[in-house]
Amino acid sequence: MQNQSAPLTEKKYVAPFILVTSLFFLWAIGVNLNDVLIPHLKKAFGLSDFQSSFIQVAFFGGYFLGALPAGRLMERIGYKRGILVGLLICATGALLFIPAARMGAYAFFLFALFVMSSGQSFLEVGANPYVTVLGPAESSATRLNLAQSFNAVGAVMTPFLGALFILSGIEYSPAQLSAMSTQQLAAYHAHEAGMVRGPYLAITGIFLLVAALIYFSRLPEVAVPGSDGTDRSADRNAKSIWAYPHLVKGVIAQFFYVGAQVGVGSFVIRFVKHTMPDTPEKMAAQFLVGHQVGFMIGRFAGSAIMKRVPAPRLLAIFGIGALVCVAIGIGASGLVSVVAIVLVGFFNSIMFPTIFALSLKNLGSLTKRGSSLLVMSIIGGGLIPPVMGRISDASNIQLAFLVPLVCYMYVIYFAVAGYKLKPVVSLQQAAAATEVKG
Repeated sequence: MQNQSAPLTEKKYVAPFILVTSLFFLWAIGVNLNDVLIPHLKKAFGLSDFQSSFIQVAFFGGYFLGALPAGRLMERIGYKRGILVGLLICATGALLFIPAARMGAYAFFLFALFVMSSGQSFLEVGANPYVTVLGPAESSATRLNLAQSFNAVGAVMTPFLGALFILSGIEYSPAQLSAMSTQQLAAYHAHEAGMVRGPYLAITGIFLLVAALIYFSRLPEVAVPGSDGTDRSADRNAKSIWAYPHLVKGVIAQFFYVGAQVGVGSFVIRFVKHTMPDTPEKMAAQFLVGHQVGFMIGRFAGSAIMKRVPAPRLLAIFGIGALVCVAIGIGASGLVSVVAIVLVGFFNSIMFPTIFALSLKNLGSLTKRGSSLLVMSIIGGGLIPPVMGRISDASNIQLAFLVPLVCYMYVIYFAVAGYKLKPVVSLQQAAAATEVKG
Protein backbone atom coordinates (compact mmCIF):
# COMPACT_ATOMS: atom_id res chain seq x y z
CA MET A 1 0.00 0.00 0.00
CA GLN A 2 1.20 3.48 -0.87
CA ASN A 3 2.61 5.56 1.97
CA GLN A 4 0.18 8.47 2.06
CA SER A 5 2.66 10.73 3.92
CA ALA A 6 5.36 10.47 1.25
CA PRO A 7 6.01 13.83 -0.49
CA LEU A 8 5.32 14.07 -4.20
CA THR A 9 8.96 14.94 -4.97
CA GLU A 10 12.01 16.71 -3.54
CA LYS A 11 12.83 20.40 -3.95
CA LYS A 12 15.91 19.71 -6.08
CA TYR A 13 13.80 17.75 -8.57
CA VAL A 14 10.96 20.28 -9.00
CA ALA A 15 12.43 22.05 -12.07
CA PRO A 16 13.38 18.80 -13.88
CA PHE A 17 9.94 17.38 -13.04
CA ILE A 18 8.20 20.41 -14.60
CA LEU A 19 10.35 20.29 -17.74
CA VAL A 20 9.92 16.55 -18.29
CA THR A 21 6.20 16.86 -17.63
CA SER A 22 6.00 19.17 -20.66
CA LEU A 23 6.96 16.15 -22.79
CA PHE A 24 3.80 14.37 -21.65
CA PHE A 25 1.79 17.27 -23.06
CA LEU A 26 3.81 17.19 -26.28
CA TRP A 27 3.44 13.56 -27.29
CA ALA A 28 -0.34 13.78 -26.76
CA ILE A 29 -0.37 15.73 -30.02
CA GLY A 30 0.93 12.82 -32.06
CA VAL A 31 -1.16 10.14 -30.35
CA ASN A 32 -4.51 11.93 -30.26
CA LEU A 33 -4.36 13.62 -33.64
CA ASN A 34 -4.67 10.13 -35.10
CA ASP A 35 -8.29 10.05 -33.94
CA VAL A 36 -8.94 12.94 -36.32
CA LEU A 37 -6.65 11.61 -39.07
CA ILE A 38 -8.52 8.30 -39.23
CA PRO A 39 -11.89 9.72 -40.38
CA HIS A 40 -10.12 12.45 -42.40
CA LEU A 41 -7.85 10.16 -44.42
CA LYS A 42 -10.66 7.60 -44.68
CA LYS A 43 -12.60 10.28 -46.54
CA ALA A 44 -9.59 11.63 -48.47
CA PHE A 45 -8.59 8.22 -49.85
CA GLY A 46 -11.95 6.38 -49.82
CA LEU A 47 -10.81 3.83 -47.25
CA SER A 48 -12.74 1.15 -45.35
CA ASP A 49 -12.71 1.12 -41.52
CA PHE A 50 -10.12 -1.65 -41.65
CA GLN A 51 -7.86 0.27 -44.06
CA SER A 52 -8.13 3.51 -42.08
CA SER A 53 -7.14 1.66 -38.90
CA PHE A 54 -3.68 1.14 -40.41
CA ILE A 55 -2.93 4.67 -39.23
CA GLN A 56 -2.75 3.20 -35.75
CA VAL A 57 -0.81 0.16 -36.98
CA ALA A 58 1.88 2.42 -38.46
CA PHE A 59 1.93 4.74 -35.47
CA PHE A 60 2.11 2.14 -32.74
CA GLY A 61 4.37 -0.05 -34.85
CA GLY A 62 6.91 2.76 -34.52
CA TYR A 63 6.47 2.67 -30.76
CA PHE A 64 6.98 -1.07 -30.71
CA LEU A 65 10.11 -1.16 -32.86
CA GLY A 66 11.63 1.98 -31.35
CA ALA A 67 11.16 1.14 -27.67
CA LEU A 68 13.90 -1.45 -27.15
CA PRO A 69 16.59 0.53 -29.03
CA ALA A 70 15.50 3.60 -27.06
CA GLY A 71 15.97 1.79 -23.74
CA ARG A 72 19.36 0.41 -24.77
CA LEU A 73 20.52 3.81 -26.01
CA MET A 74 19.42 5.57 -22.83
CA GLU A 75 21.35 3.07 -20.74
CA ARG A 76 24.46 4.28 -22.61
CA ILE A 77 23.86 8.03 -23.10
CA GLY A 78 21.40 8.89 -20.31
CA TYR A 79 17.92 10.36 -20.16
CA LYS A 80 18.66 13.86 -21.49
CA ARG A 81 20.48 12.85 -24.67
CA GLY A 82 18.00 10.05 -25.32
CA ILE A 83 15.09 12.48 -25.05
CA LEU A 84 16.83 14.88 -27.44
CA VAL A 85 17.27 12.09 -29.99
CA GLY A 86 13.56 11.31 -29.67
CA LEU A 87 12.51 14.93 -30.21
CA LEU A 88 14.61 15.25 -33.37
CA ILE A 89 13.14 12.02 -34.79
CA CYS A 90 9.64 13.31 -33.97
CA ALA A 91 10.34 16.57 -35.82
CA THR A 92 11.57 14.63 -38.86
CA GLY A 93 8.41 12.48 -38.94
CA ALA A 94 6.10 15.50 -38.62
CA LEU A 95 7.97 17.29 -41.43
CA LEU A 96 7.46 14.27 -43.73
CA PHE A 97 3.73 15.05 -43.74
CA ILE A 98 4.44 17.93 -46.12
CA PRO A 99 5.72 15.77 -49.04
CA ALA A 100 3.15 13.08 -48.16
CA ALA A 101 0.35 15.63 -48.64
CA ARG A 102 1.93 16.92 -51.86
CA MET A 103 2.17 13.39 -53.29
CA GLY A 104 -1.28 12.40 -52.03
CA ALA A 105 -0.04 8.93 -51.09
CA TYR A 106 -1.65 7.12 -48.16
CA ALA A 107 1.43 4.88 -47.76
CA PHE A 108 3.66 7.97 -47.38
CA PHE A 109 1.39 9.26 -44.59
CA LEU A 110 1.78 5.92 -42.83
CA PHE A 111 5.58 6.12 -43.17
CA ALA A 112 5.61 9.66 -41.73
CA LEU A 113 3.52 8.49 -38.78
CA PHE A 114 5.88 5.55 -38.25
CA VAL A 115 8.92 7.85 -38.10
CA MET A 116 7.24 10.32 -35.74
CA SER A 117 6.05 7.60 -33.39
CA SER A 118 9.51 6.01 -33.34
CA GLY A 119 10.74 9.29 -31.88
CA GLN A 120 7.87 9.41 -29.42
CA SER A 121 8.85 5.97 -28.16
CA PHE A 122 12.14 7.54 -27.02
CA LEU A 123 10.18 10.18 -25.12
CA GLU A 124 7.97 7.55 -23.48
CA VAL A 125 10.88 5.25 -22.57
CA GLY A 126 12.76 8.16 -21.03
CA ALA A 127 10.10 10.34 -19.43
CA ASN A 128 7.91 7.71 -17.74
CA PRO A 129 10.61 6.01 -15.63
CA TYR A 130 12.42 9.33 -15.11
CA VAL A 131 9.34 10.77 -13.42
CA THR A 132 8.99 7.69 -11.19
CA VAL A 133 12.51 8.21 -9.74
CA LEU A 134 12.27 12.00 -9.25
CA GLY A 135 11.22 11.55 -5.64
CA PRO A 136 10.23 8.91 -3.09
CA ALA A 137 9.36 5.46 -4.45
CA GLU A 138 6.17 5.42 -2.34
CA SER A 139 4.66 8.29 -4.34
CA SER A 140 5.87 7.16 -7.78
CA ALA A 141 2.38 6.22 -9.05
CA THR A 142 0.92 9.54 -7.86
CA ARG A 143 3.80 11.47 -9.42
CA LEU A 144 3.43 9.70 -12.76
CA ASN A 145 -0.35 10.21 -12.74
CA LEU A 146 0.18 13.94 -12.15
CA ALA A 147 2.68 14.19 -15.03
CA GLN A 148 0.34 12.19 -17.26
CA SER A 149 -2.46 14.63 -16.36
CA PHE A 150 -0.78 17.17 -18.60
CA ASN A 151 -0.74 14.55 -21.34
CA ALA A 152 -4.52 14.57 -20.89
CA VAL A 153 -4.60 18.35 -21.36
CA GLY A 154 -2.91 17.84 -24.72
CA ALA A 155 -5.34 15.02 -25.47
CA VAL A 156 -8.26 17.43 -25.00
CA MET A 157 -6.78 20.23 -27.08
CA THR A 158 -5.59 18.04 -29.96
CA PRO A 159 -8.97 16.71 -31.26
CA PHE A 160 -10.45 20.21 -31.00
CA LEU A 161 -7.59 21.80 -32.94
CA GLY A 162 -7.44 18.85 -35.33
CA ALA A 163 -11.14 19.16 -36.13
CA LEU A 164 -10.70 22.92 -36.59
CA PHE A 165 -7.67 22.84 -38.89
CA ILE A 166 -7.77 19.38 -40.53
CA LEU A 167 -11.43 18.45 -41.00
CA SER A 168 -12.75 20.46 -43.94
CA GLY A 169 -16.43 19.87 -43.21
CA ILE A 170 -16.93 18.98 -46.89
CA GLU A 171 -18.82 15.68 -47.11
CA TYR A 172 -20.24 13.95 -50.16
CA SER A 173 -22.55 10.97 -50.30
CA PRO A 174 -21.45 7.83 -52.22
CA ALA A 175 -23.85 8.82 -54.98
CA GLN A 176 -22.33 12.30 -55.27
CA LEU A 177 -18.79 10.86 -55.37
CA SER A 178 -19.72 8.36 -58.09
CA ALA A 179 -21.20 11.21 -60.16
CA MET A 180 -17.90 13.16 -60.14
CA SER A 181 -15.51 13.09 -63.03
CA THR A 182 -12.03 11.64 -62.56
CA GLN A 183 -10.55 15.16 -62.41
CA GLN A 184 -13.12 16.38 -59.88
CA LEU A 185 -12.56 13.36 -57.65
CA ALA A 186 -8.77 13.78 -57.83
CA ALA A 187 -9.06 17.48 -56.96
CA TYR A 188 -11.31 16.68 -53.98
CA HIS A 189 -8.91 14.03 -52.66
CA ALA A 190 -5.92 16.35 -53.15
CA HIS A 191 -7.66 19.14 -51.24
CA GLU A 192 -8.50 16.84 -48.32
CA ALA A 193 -4.96 15.38 -48.17
CA GLY A 194 -3.46 18.88 -48.27
CA MET A 195 -5.38 19.96 -45.14
CA VAL A 196 -2.67 18.41 -42.93
CA ARG A 197 0.24 20.53 -44.18
CA GLY A 198 -0.16 23.56 -41.92
CA PRO A 199 -0.88 21.64 -38.69
CA TYR A 200 2.05 19.25 -39.09
CA LEU A 201 4.45 22.05 -40.05
CA ALA A 202 3.47 23.73 -36.77
CA ILE A 203 4.00 20.45 -34.91
CA THR A 204 7.50 20.19 -36.41
CA GLY A 205 8.32 23.63 -35.01
CA ILE A 206 7.01 22.69 -31.56
CA PHE A 207 9.19 19.58 -31.39
CA LEU A 208 12.27 21.60 -32.35
CA LEU A 209 11.49 24.33 -29.80
CA VAL A 210 11.15 21.82 -26.96
CA ALA A 211 14.38 20.12 -28.09
CA ALA A 212 16.17 23.47 -27.76
CA LEU A 213 14.75 23.98 -24.25
CA ILE A 214 15.85 20.49 -23.19
CA TYR A 215 19.32 20.99 -24.72
CA PHE A 216 20.01 24.16 -22.71
CA SER A 217 18.52 22.79 -19.46
CA ARG A 218 20.14 20.78 -16.67
CA LEU A 219 18.47 17.41 -16.25
CA PRO A 220 20.16 15.33 -13.52
CA GLU A 221 20.88 11.67 -14.18
CA VAL A 222 19.11 10.03 -11.25
CA ALA A 223 20.44 6.71 -9.97
CA VAL A 224 17.66 4.13 -9.80
CA PRO A 225 17.45 2.63 -6.31
CA GLY A 226 17.28 -1.10 -5.93
CA SER A 227 14.78 -3.04 -3.92
CA ASP A 228 17.04 -2.72 -0.89
CA GLY A 229 16.92 1.07 -1.08
CA THR A 230 20.52 1.45 -2.33
CA ASP A 231 21.99 2.11 -5.75
CA ARG A 232 23.34 -1.45 -5.92
CA SER A 233 20.23 -3.43 -6.58
CA ALA A 234 19.91 -6.99 -5.46
CA ASP A 235 18.01 -7.66 -8.63
CA ARG A 236 21.12 -7.00 -10.77
CA ASN A 237 21.73 -10.70 -10.29
CA ALA A 238 18.28 -11.80 -11.36
CA LYS A 239 18.24 -14.42 -14.09
CA SER A 240 16.48 -11.99 -16.46
CA ILE A 241 13.93 -9.24 -16.47
CA TRP A 242 11.32 -11.94 -17.16
CA ALA A 243 11.94 -13.19 -13.61
CA TYR A 244 9.57 -10.44 -12.42
CA PRO A 245 6.02 -11.81 -12.82
CA HIS A 246 4.37 -8.50 -11.94
CA LEU A 247 6.26 -6.83 -14.83
CA VAL A 248 5.25 -9.52 -17.31
CA LYS A 249 1.62 -9.21 -16.28
CA GLY A 250 1.96 -5.43 -16.41
CA VAL A 251 3.23 -5.59 -20.00
CA ILE A 252 0.17 -7.68 -20.95
CA ALA A 253 -2.15 -5.31 -19.08
CA GLN A 254 -0.60 -2.31 -20.82
CA PHE A 255 -1.03 -4.03 -24.20
CA PHE A 256 -4.74 -4.54 -23.58
CA TYR A 257 -5.28 -1.14 -22.00
CA VAL A 258 -3.61 0.83 -24.80
CA GLY A 259 -5.42 -1.31 -27.36
CA ALA A 260 -8.74 -0.51 -25.69
CA GLN A 261 -8.00 3.20 -25.27
CA VAL A 262 -6.84 3.67 -28.85
CA GLY A 263 -9.57 1.44 -30.24
CA VAL A 264 -12.31 3.39 -28.47
CA GLY A 265 -10.81 6.79 -29.33
CA SER A 266 -10.18 5.86 -32.96
CA PHE A 267 -13.80 5.04 -33.59
CA VAL A 268 -15.69 7.57 -31.43
CA ILE A 269 -16.54 9.65 -34.51
CA ARG A 270 -17.56 6.55 -36.46
CA PHE A 271 -19.57 5.29 -33.46
CA VAL A 272 -21.48 8.59 -33.26
CA LYS A 273 -22.25 8.58 -36.97
CA HIS A 274 -23.45 4.96 -36.73
CA THR A 275 -25.72 5.38 -33.72
CA MET A 276 -26.82 8.94 -34.65
CA PRO A 277 -26.62 8.79 -38.49
CA ASP A 278 -27.51 12.40 -39.32
CA THR A 279 -24.70 13.88 -37.19
CA PRO A 280 -22.22 15.99 -39.26
CA GLU A 281 -18.54 15.02 -38.89
CA LYS A 282 -17.59 18.24 -37.09
CA MET A 283 -20.39 17.70 -34.58
CA ALA A 284 -19.36 14.06 -34.14
CA ALA A 285 -15.82 15.29 -33.46
CA GLN A 286 -17.15 17.27 -30.49
CA PHE A 287 -18.10 13.98 -28.82
CA LEU A 288 -14.46 12.95 -29.25
CA VAL A 289 -13.46 16.19 -27.53
CA GLY A 290 -15.88 15.32 -24.72
CA HIS A 291 -14.28 11.88 -24.49
CA GLN A 292 -10.86 13.52 -24.03
CA VAL A 293 -12.19 16.13 -21.58
CA GLY A 294 -13.37 13.24 -19.39
CA PHE A 295 -9.90 11.73 -19.77
CA MET A 296 -8.29 14.96 -18.55
CA ILE A 297 -10.67 15.36 -15.62
CA GLY A 298 -10.04 11.75 -14.62
CA ARG A 299 -6.26 12.25 -14.69
CA PHE A 300 -6.31 15.23 -12.32
CA ALA A 301 -9.03 13.72 -10.13
CA GLY A 302 -7.25 10.37 -10.06
CA SER A 303 -3.98 12.00 -8.98
CA ALA A 304 -5.77 13.64 -6.07
CA ILE A 305 -7.75 10.53 -5.07
CA MET A 306 -4.62 8.36 -5.21
CA LYS A 307 -3.20 10.24 -2.24
CA ARG A 308 -5.88 8.50 -0.15
CA VAL A 309 -6.81 5.39 -2.15
CA PRO A 310 -4.11 2.81 -2.99
CA ALA A 311 -3.21 2.83 -6.67
CA PRO A 312 -4.21 -0.83 -7.37
CA ARG A 313 -7.64 -0.37 -5.81
CA LEU A 314 -8.32 2.81 -7.80
CA LEU A 315 -7.17 1.05 -10.98
CA ALA A 316 -9.69 -1.74 -10.31
CA ILE A 317 -12.51 0.76 -9.72
CA PHE A 318 -11.75 2.65 -12.93
CA GLY A 319 -11.41 -0.63 -14.85
CA ILE A 320 -14.87 -1.70 -13.75
CA GLY A 321 -16.24 1.73 -14.69
CA ALA A 322 -14.81 1.43 -18.21
CA LEU A 323 -16.17 -2.10 -18.56
CA VAL A 324 -19.70 -1.00 -17.58
CA CYS A 325 -19.64 2.00 -19.93
CA VAL A 326 -18.55 -0.08 -22.92
CA ALA A 327 -21.23 -2.67 -22.12
CA ILE A 328 -23.87 0.11 -22.12
CA GLY A 329 -22.45 1.48 -25.35
CA ILE A 330 -22.87 -1.91 -27.00
CA GLY A 331 -26.30 -2.69 -25.57
CA ALA A 332 -28.01 0.73 -25.74
CA SER A 333 -28.76 2.94 -28.74
CA GLY A 334 -28.80 6.59 -29.76
CA LEU A 335 -27.55 9.26 -27.39
CA VAL A 336 -27.39 6.89 -24.40
CA SER A 337 -24.85 4.63 -26.08
CA VAL A 338 -22.81 7.63 -27.30
CA VAL A 339 -22.67 9.19 -23.83
CA ALA A 340 -21.56 5.87 -22.36
CA ILE A 341 -18.66 5.66 -24.83
CA VAL A 342 -17.75 9.30 -24.14
CA LEU A 343 -17.56 8.48 -20.42
CA VAL A 344 -15.05 5.70 -21.10
CA GLY A 345 -12.49 8.49 -21.47
CA PHE A 346 -12.83 9.37 -17.79
CA PHE A 347 -12.21 5.80 -16.65
CA ASN A 348 -9.28 5.34 -19.06
CA SER A 349 -7.52 8.26 -17.45
CA ILE A 350 -5.38 6.68 -14.71
CA MET A 351 -4.77 3.30 -16.32
CA PHE A 352 -1.58 3.87 -18.32
CA PRO A 353 0.50 5.63 -15.64
CA THR A 354 -0.78 3.39 -12.86
CA ILE A 355 -0.03 0.16 -14.74
CA PHE A 356 3.36 1.62 -15.69
CA ALA A 357 4.32 2.56 -12.12
CA LEU A 358 3.07 -0.70 -10.56
CA SER A 359 4.94 -2.74 -13.18
CA LEU A 360 8.27 -0.99 -12.52
CA LYS A 361 8.22 -1.60 -8.75
CA ASN A 362 11.49 -3.07 -7.43
CA LEU A 363 13.18 -3.42 -10.83
CA GLY A 364 16.19 -1.41 -9.68
CA SER A 365 18.92 -1.33 -12.35
CA LEU A 366 16.52 -3.00 -14.80
CA THR A 367 14.07 -0.08 -14.70
CA LYS A 368 14.99 1.27 -18.15
CA ARG A 369 14.76 -2.22 -19.63
CA GLY A 370 11.37 -2.73 -18.01
CA SER A 371 10.26 0.66 -19.30
CA SER A 372 11.21 -0.41 -22.83
CA LEU A 373 9.02 -3.51 -22.57
CA LEU A 374 6.11 -1.46 -21.28
CA VAL A 375 6.46 1.00 -24.14
CA MET A 376 6.71 -1.91 -26.60
CA SER A 377 3.40 -3.16 -25.25
CA ILE A 378 1.86 0.01 -26.66
CA ILE A 379 1.71 -1.97 -29.91
CA GLY A 380 -1.71 -2.98 -28.60
CA GLY A 381 -2.84 0.39 -29.93
CA GLY A 382 -1.79 -0.75 -33.40
CA LEU A 383 -3.33 -4.22 -33.28
CA ILE A 384 -6.66 -3.78 -31.50
CA PRO A 385 -8.12 -1.07 -33.81
CA PRO A 386 -7.69 -3.20 -36.98
CA VAL A 387 -9.53 -6.04 -35.25
CA MET A 388 -12.31 -3.59 -34.42
CA GLY A 389 -12.23 -2.23 -37.98
CA ARG A 390 -12.56 -5.72 -39.44
CA ILE A 391 -15.52 -6.51 -37.18
CA SER A 392 -17.09 -3.15 -38.08
CA ASP A 393 -16.75 -3.80 -41.81
CA ALA A 394 -18.30 -7.26 -41.34
CA SER A 395 -21.14 -6.13 -39.06
CA ASN A 396 -21.15 -2.67 -37.44
CA ILE A 397 -18.94 -0.45 -35.29
CA GLN A 398 -21.12 -0.94 -32.21
CA LEU A 399 -20.50 -4.68 -32.17
CA ALA A 400 -16.76 -4.03 -32.63
CA PHE A 401 -16.67 -2.54 -29.13
CA LEU A 402 -16.80 -6.09 -27.74
CA VAL A 403 -13.02 -6.09 -28.26
CA PRO A 404 -12.21 -3.32 -25.72
CA LEU A 405 -14.72 -4.97 -23.38
CA VAL A 406 -12.45 -8.03 -23.21
CA CYS A 407 -9.36 -5.81 -22.82
CA TYR A 408 -10.74 -4.13 -19.71
CA MET A 409 -11.35 -7.52 -18.11
CA TYR A 410 -7.60 -8.20 -18.07
CA VAL A 411 -6.85 -4.72 -16.71
CA ILE A 412 -9.18 -5.46 -13.80
CA TYR A 413 -7.36 -8.75 -13.17
CA PHE A 414 -4.01 -6.94 -13.06
CA ALA A 415 -5.40 -4.37 -10.62
CA VAL A 416 -6.78 -7.05 -8.30
CA ALA A 417 -4.00 -9.65 -8.34
CA GLY A 418 -1.51 -9.36 -11.20
CA TYR A 419 0.41 -6.36 -9.85
CA LYS A 420 1.45 -8.09 -6.61
CA LEU A 421 5.20 -8.49 -6.12
CA LYS A 422 6.75 -11.93 -5.77
CA PRO A 423 10.25 -12.82 -4.57
CA VAL A 424 12.86 -12.79 -7.34
CA VAL A 425 15.35 -15.64 -7.31
CA SER A 426 18.87 -14.51 -8.24
CA LEU A 427 21.47 -16.69 -9.97
CA GLN A 428 23.46 -16.95 -6.74
CA GLN A 429 20.39 -18.02 -4.76
CA ALA A 430 19.48 -20.63 -7.36
CA ALA A 431 23.01 -22.01 -7.28
CA ALA A 432 23.02 -22.12 -3.48
CA ALA A 433 19.67 -23.93 -3.48
CA THR A 434 21.05 -26.51 -5.91
CA GLU A 435 24.09 -27.13 -3.70
CA VAL A 436 21.89 -27.63 -0.64
CA LYS A 437 19.74 -30.15 -2.50
CA GLY A 438 22.87 -31.92 -3.71
